[in-house]
Amino acid sequence: MTDPTHDEPHGGDLGTRLNWLRAAVLGANDGIVSTAGIVVGVAGATSEHSTLLTAGLAGLLAGAMSMAAGEYVSVSTQRDSEKAALRLERQELREQPEAELAELASLLQKRGLSRKVAQEAAQQLTEWDALRAHARVELGINPDELVNPWHAAGASFLSFTAGALLPLLAIVLPPAPLRLYVTVAAVLTALALTGWESARLGSAPARPALLRNMGGGALAMAVTYAAGSLLGAAGV
Repeated sequence: MTDPTHDEPHGGDLGTRLNWLRAAVLGANDGIVSTAGIVVGVAGATSEHSTLLTAGLAGLLAGAMSMAAGEYVSVSTQRDSEKAALRLERQELREQPEAELAELASLLQKRGLSRKVAQEAAQQLTEWDALRAHARVELGINPDELVNPWHAAGASFLSFTAGALLPLLAIVLPPAPLRLYVTVAAVLTALALTGWESARLGSAPARPALLRNMGGGALAMAVTYAAGSLLGAAGV
């Protein structure tokens, strides 16, 4: 019983790290696609360097702030829910210790332990730390590592910004005749990499992920460039 209960937090922590890494890859992917769509669309309407830079920076900051704010609100709600669940569990342990002990034994038994071993394990875990045992087994929460909304917001901001910088630099650094070609090539290459990494993290086939990622990015750039070209030709 010692090894499984000792290993369980490591498995949960690994899953948490993978989720954060997956979120970072997806955040960077969003930054690439959304900023590429903006700068390529503007490039369809004008070749002015200052206009492209302004549009790209505005898109980068707006997108990064939006991602950070959305992640902060979402994770804050999750944290509040976790803290409420822990408060309720603490109250139940104080008011109904025997019922909670029986519940813990039942949960361990459902995980494959015999009735006798589950009861012994529940007793030992309760004597060790009843709240932590119930939090992990019953709620799936590590009370020592509740989700942090500020960390989530910062990670989203940074990952989006990192992704958005690529199309922004690709559109403003090369000579005017090469800007569009360099940007499209850089964006598609980056999307191939993020598609491959997201597939790897999810243990999924890489080819479909690459095609979806690159196809979506190419479509976004084509649509925005067509719209920008039409608006530019109309003198809007």
